[in-house]
Amino acid sequence: MILEEEAERDRPAPRLDFGWEQAVAPVAPAPKPRRWSGLGRLAAGAGVLILGLSALESFNFVAAQFERGAALGLLTLGVVVAGFGLILSAGWAELRGLLALRSVDRARAAFARGDLEAARAEAVRWAGGVEEAASLQPALREARSVEELRALLLAGPLRTLEARAATLGRNAAVQSFAVTAISPSPALDALIFAWRGVRLLRQVAALHGVRPGIAATLALMRRTLFDAATVAATDIAVDAAARALLTNPLMQKFAGEAAAGAVAARRMLRLSRAAAEACRPVPPG
Repeated sequence: MILEEEAERDRPAPRLDFGWEQAVAPVAPAPKPRRWSGLGRLAAGAGVLILGLSALESFNFVAAQFERGAALGLLTLGVVVAGFGLILSAGWAELRGLLALRSVDRARAAFARGDLEAARAEAVRWAGGVEEAASLQPALREARSVEELRALLLAGPLRTLEARAATLGRNAAVQSFAVTAISPSPALDALIFAWRGVRLLRQVAALHGVRPGIAATLALMRRTLFDAATVAATDIAVDAAARALLTNPLMQKFAGEAAAGAVAARRMLRLSRAAAEACRPVPPG
């Protein structure tokens, strides 16, 4: 009896479970459905009215042409079908680019909240549209954790795509440096840099399976705007310091143009990295 009491006394006290782990465990909230903005509804309504009324008017015109003659009606119908076909194909290209960006957003959100099933499905879907990742689809389907999915993507296709994006950035940087250094007008510099930056953005996005139209390109530009603004603030300080160090007007002119070219090249390199970061399905960290 005494031994039993001593054994009971020496036994560790039972663990008190107040359910604190469940209370404080971080759980990612479900993503809220996105609502159309007022500008989006306005643009959609205007598009429906313009295309709808144009289609109705075109069909009425085709019917009137058939009344005049079969050959004339067929010719008019061919013109109308070709025109609306081109418009619809352009609209589909824009929609496809936006859907590709949304797919990247869904994948990043699934990785961030640790949702294995959603992350696996989005990773396999993304790999199907990227040549460098297509052979990785069976391994992605067999992944047993989000960390394994992340490791497969980071060590394989994303590393290759990052290297190719860096190559595109270096090519754009060399071109920007050369053009900016010899350009006689700051306005022309800005125009050339903007054109080359948009082209670089689209090239990097295409590497990652996103073929952006105008709307998707604007969305990518918005995503990289903060990084571009941060770099621009540093570049202004570097350019001012380079010009202030020289007092000779000729040397100041020469060094100032070289510094402007170096700044433009640095911006292109940073833009390529920011674009690659925005288009990859795995969030940073």
